[in-house]
Parts: sequence; C-alpha cells; structure tokens
Amino acid sequence: MTSSILPFLTATSSRLDPLALLLDADIVVQIVMVGLILASVWVWTIIVAFSLRAGRLEGRSRGYEKDFWETKDRESLLSREMRDEVPSARVASAGLDEWKRSTANGRQVDKAAARERIAAAMDSQIAEEADDLAGKLNFLATTGSVAPFVGLFGTVWGIMNSFFQIGAQESSSLAVVAPGISEALFATAIGLFAAIPAVIAYNRFSARVNHYEARLHRFADKVHAGLSRELDKA
Repeated sequence: MTSSILPFLTATSSRLDPLALLLDADIVVQIVMVGLILASVWVWTIIVAFSLRAGRLEGRSRGYEKDFWETKDRESLLSREMRDEVPSARVASAGLDEWKRSTANGRQVDKAAARERIAAAMDSQIAEEADDLAGKLNFLATTGSVAPFVGLFGTVWGIMNSFFQIGAQESSSLAVVAPGISEALFATAIGLFAAIPAVIAYNRFSARVNHYEARLHRFADKVHAGLSRELDKA
C-alpha cells in the first residue's frame, strides 16, 4: 500500500506528475489512458497534415485558375502532371473531356444534353475532390464524440477500484482512496485533452472543405459557361 501512495504523495508535494499517475494506475485505467494518448497524437497528426495539404491544394488551384483564364490554349495546361496535382485542373479536365466526347461524332449535337453531361462530369469531380480532402475528418468527429466517454469509463473504473480498496483495507482514509481517485480523474482529463482539439479542428476544417468545394463549383460554372458558348458555335 505504501508503494501505491508514494507517487501521489510525490506529485502532491509540488505539482501533479502525469507520468506517475499513469504508471501507478490500474491496468484498465492505463489501457484507457494510453488509448486516449494515441488518439490525441493521431488527432494532432491529422490537424497538421490537413492544414498543410489544404493550403497546398488551394494555392495550386488559385495559380492554375489564374493561368487558365489568361491563356487561349487551355488544353496545354492539362498535362498529366497538372491533373495529378491540381484539383481545378482535374475539374476542368472532366468538363473538357466530356465536351470532346459530346462533339466528336460529327453529327448534330444535342446541346442541352451535352451541357447536362458536362455539368454532371464536373460536379462529380468536385464531389470526389471534396471527399478526398475530407477523408480523415471522420476520425476527428469520432474522437471528439467518443473520447470524453472513454475517459469517463476510465474514471468510473478507477473510482470503483478505490472503493474496493476501502472495503479490502477497512479504511476510509484519504490516503487510501486519493491515489486511485486522482488517477481516475486523470483519465477524464486525457479524454478531454483528446476531444477538445478534435471538435474544434473538425468544425473549422469542415467549413474549410465547404469553402474549398464552393470555390471549385464557381470555377466549374465559369468553365461550363465557356464550353456552352463553344457548343453554340457548333
């Protein structure tokens, strides 16, 4: 019993020692804590990776759209490398490819149907781009929703274990229950530490994905208008 109290006494002598609380916790509480710590690390990895990737894609799209409207030979901008790296290029490529297929047969073109197919092709590509960017955000939403309850489970288990110690030692001394309760509450703290940034990041990144998707839609609308004018000439 003395050994189980020492980390708590050491921690309370100055400040709480998270490592001591983790190492001295019940095995179930330890598993909960480690799982939440790993989830928190993955949350921050997603936050950093998403921020870098979204900024890179938005910058490339802005540059491509500027070049797209300034050049007359727009197909020259649709190289394989450009399609692989720039979302706006893939959207424009989807529209141009459908326009070529619709006008390649040499017969009378059904302009209304061609316009619908071009719009559908670009809309489908935009949805794919948005889904690709938002692919990891589900983990943020899940962590934000579940992590506090997982931490609470660890807290409940730790408190149950503390009450068991009271019964086993027939003592309600604070020295008996304080270490277990402190470790148990630390599990909830880790759960909140994982959940709070996950919720904040999910809300901000969801709005950013929506803005990104809206930007691609605006670009696609302009491309569609240009291709419609070309159809009118056919």
